[in-house]
Amino acid sequence: MNIQEIQNEIIEEFAMFEDWEERYQYMIDLGKDLPLINAQYKTEDNIIKGCQSKVWVHAELEGDKIAFTADSDAIITKGIIAILIRVFSNQHPKDILEANTDFIDQIGLKEHLSPTRANGLVSMIKQLKLYAIAYQTQLN
Repeated sequence: MNIQEIQNEIIEEFAMFEDWEERYQYMIDLGKDLPLINAQYKTEDNIIKGCQSKVWVHAELEGDKIAFTADSDAIITKGIIAILIRVFSNQHPKDILEANTDFIDQIGLKEHLSPTRANGLVSMIKQLKLYAIAYQTQLN
């Protein structure tokens, strides 16, 4: 599946819920299914700067696609990074860099987060795209 198809799937999933309490619960559940980062990568270098809670992300090039793993010490934040990893993991760096993240506004995520969590969300996207830039350079 390409990035847009995954984003559309997430929009459809969030549309099934009546209110934000149910959506938060769904995000927490997604966080529980997150491909967890190996303990050796839970280092200061892999912490995303700009997040209030701790979020670790690791990226590896598998063939010509990037595989992301992550973890967080906060359950909502873990759900947020789980959504982003679902969208961007196992994709080509070029596709990650060209992807828009309109789906975040379409599911209403940013407006239902505290300002610090919304800033953290932006930092997470920025970090995933930085990994894509680094790997795109390697592939060229």
